[in-house]
Amino acid sequence: MANIKSQIKRNATNEKARQRNASAKSRVRTSIKKVKAAVEEKDLAKAELLLKEAYKLIDKSVSDGIQHENTGARQKAEIAKLVDSIR
Repeated sequence: MANIKSQIKRNATNEKARQRNASAKSRVRTSIKKVKAAVEEKDLAKAELLLKEAYKLIDKSVSDGIQHENTGARQKAEIAKLVDSIR
C-alpha cells in the first residue's frame, strides 16, 4: 500500500479509469456480438443498423485511447466482412 499522499490519490484515479475503460471495451465487444448474431439470422437491415452502431463505439474507444488504432481497424474490417457476406 502506498504511503505517499499523491500516490494514494493516483491509485484512486487509476482504478476509476480502469473501470471506465473496462466498461467501454465491454460495450464494444457486446456490439460486435450483436452484429454477428444479426448476420447469423441473415437479417441484413438489422445487421447494417448494428454495424453502424458498432463502428461508432469502436471509433470512440480508439479516439479515447482505450483501444489501439489497429485493433479498432481489425474489428471494423471483421464485422464489415461478415455483413457483406449476407448482402
